[in-house]
Amino acid sequence: MLTPIAPPDFDVDIELLYATPENLTGVPIYRHPRCLLHPDAAAALRAAIRLARGIGCRLRLYDAFRPVEAQWALWRALPDPSYIADPSGGSTHSRGVAVDLTLADGTGRPLDMGTGFDDMTELSHHGRTDLTIEQQRNRAALLGVMTAAGWRHYSCEWWHYQLPDEQRYPLLTDAALGGLMMG
Repeated sequence: MLTPIAPPDFDVDIELLYATPENLTGVPIYRHPRCLLHPDAAAALRAAIRLARGIGCRLRLYDAFRPVEAQWALWRALPDPSYIADPSGGSTHSRGVAVDLTLADGTGRPLDMGTGFDDMTELSHHGRTDLTIEQQRNRAALLGVMTAAGWRHYSCEWWHYQLPDEQRYPLLTDAALGGLMMG
């Protein structure tokens, strides 16, 4: 049901930060990190990869499918619906139709977006004018690539993109996938 996202099939850099302590919980959430997406999202990611390549960039993915169990771990660490979807209602990540990512230059160095991934502050919101011109351009470039590829942005996180009509996709648990990521 989910498509593995990995080179060489997908020309992206993968740095799943929820498999490391470098996330808002301070501990690894995924025991067996895998970058997975619903096939519809995988197709939209392919389009984004092509568009990023056209501006001399590549995509670096920080997260994709996130089991419901992982969403609960994030919610326990930061129960703020502005930044973390309440798992009782479901997350787009837990449906396999969302990605957290950035643009990187040709050498693989992430572009400066003004904040890091998972910086849960207003400075991470789209449309900030209190960033440097370069940071604003970098965010605008990512927004352009992703929206042109069919993704919808989330206004509070420059790194988060999701497919429209996410409610038509089912929520997926790690248990239902046989403990693929967390078991």
